[in-house]
Amino acid sequence: MEEPYELPEGWMWTTLPELADIVMGQSPPSATYNSEGKGLPFFQGKAEFGELFPTPVKWCIAPKKVAKDKDILLSVRAPVGPTNICSEISCIGRGLTAIRPNDDIPNMFILYYLRSIEKKIASSGTGSTFEAISKGDIEKIRIPLPPLNEQHRIVSRLEALLAQVNMTKEHLANVPPLMKQFRQSVLVAACSGRLTEDWRREHPEVEPASELLEDILQRRLKQADKPTKKQRIEKIYSYREEQDSELLPPSWEYITLDKLCESFQYGSSKKSMPEGKIPVLRMGNIQEGEIDWSNLVYSSNNEEIEKYSLEPETVLFNRTNSPELVGKTAIYRSERPAIFAGYLIRINNYDELDSEYLNYCLNTTQAKECCLRVKTDGVSQSNINAQKLGKFEIPFCPLEEQREIVRRVNALLDIVKSIEQRYQKTKTLMDHLTQSLLAKAFRGELVPQDPNDEPASVLLERIIQERAKNEKEKKPRKRKTRTLLDYS
Repeated sequence: MEEPYELPEGWMWTTLPELADIVMGQSPPSATYNSEGKGLPFFQGKAEFGELFPTPVKWCIAPKKVAKDKDILLSVRAPVGPTNICSEISCIGRGLTAIRPNDDIPNMFILYYLRSIEKKIASSGTGSTFEAISKGDIEKIRIPLPPLNEQHRIVSRLEALLAQVNMTKEHLANVPPLMKQFRQSVLVAACSGRLTEDWRREHPEVEPASELLEDILQRRLKQADKPTKKQRIEKIYSYREEQDSELLPPSWEYITLDKLCESFQYGSSKKSMPEGKIPVLRMGNIQEGEIDWSNLVYSSNNEEIEKYSLEPETVLFNRTNSPELVGKTAIYRSERPAIFAGYLIRINNYDELDSEYLNYCLNTTQAKECCLRVKTDGVSQSNINAQKLGKFEIPFCPLEEQREIVRRVNALLDIVKSIEQRYQKTKTLMDHLTQSLLAKAFRGELVPQDPNDEPASVLLERIIQERAKNEKEKKPRKRKTRTLLDYS
């Protein structure tokens, strides 16, 4: 058999069964499971795995197959390839295999090697319902075997280096929540007036929010061609906001959206297709205040396209979703022609309300809390209709200040995006570094070779002889039903 790659002097290729016993898991009857800690810990598959050791959530009083302390646990069914170390005698189900190295072989040496070829192991999985590998597949795994002393040096070096990599990953894991917190802090400062305190001092003569609101009211009343429309408009503007505008700068006011918007339009209810003339934006396409153009569906219905085509700088509101996601918003910037689906609402705001500013207001923590208060909960989804959306109160300020807020927020969020891009590159580097270190280790490039070390061939021959001797010394005995005491 052709060897995968050339090894250093003193190393040799061998197979997993020559270095370890392989115990395939077998699921005991479900009546023997419990969650009260009775019997042995029971691991069914990768679901219980941690970084190195699994955490039991079930126990079994009548195990069929067991793994011993320090055995390597290999997931052999959906997913194939992940590994952990067993920390105590445990029952294993059919989703796992226990690999029990010979006493001379460090279990971490084999664990690290299996992790270095995890993708290769996973690619050998077969099955129509879910992928799995057999004992025969595991027995075919070839291992580069160095001298025993070098195995220990490799394990020691890997543990030291991977500890540093993992520490870096832990620090990196703090970046996304910090960036999320910073983004919210920027929006809160923007929509409270704190971000533009200096701007207001330099621009004291701008038209205040109250005058802008009066302009909108008079224009709407003038355009009303029927008494009923005029009455409806007067009713909208007679509403008194609940939030305290005294908490805002003097030129600002809390104003309901129905006073600042012409209408709130539901999207298309027609069924979308995998292909078509124009994308149909759905609730999944609204992410972090922006349009996500992946996972699109399409429409070729000309009537629908004409009715629901989006104009640049349009804010979309997700009216129906899970309780924690309902109320998401994003702004459409005409990156490509699109229409919108029925679970979204198009907000048709007047020019006095900048769309970018509106989008930022609707993505603040305050807006999310409002969504939680007003949503109507169904069996699995929540809903916020157009009437409730119209009563959202936003901090309304002079138009010039809205645009200055947008400019400053965009500049700050560009910094956040730059940091997030650097984070992603560093995270990818760390992920690749782990595999790179493992690859170097098992090519003999991580630690120096010592010509005085006993060659791997001598080590393997000794293991084979000891195994043969142990097999010969075993006495046949009558098979009996095992109890938990037999595994203690």
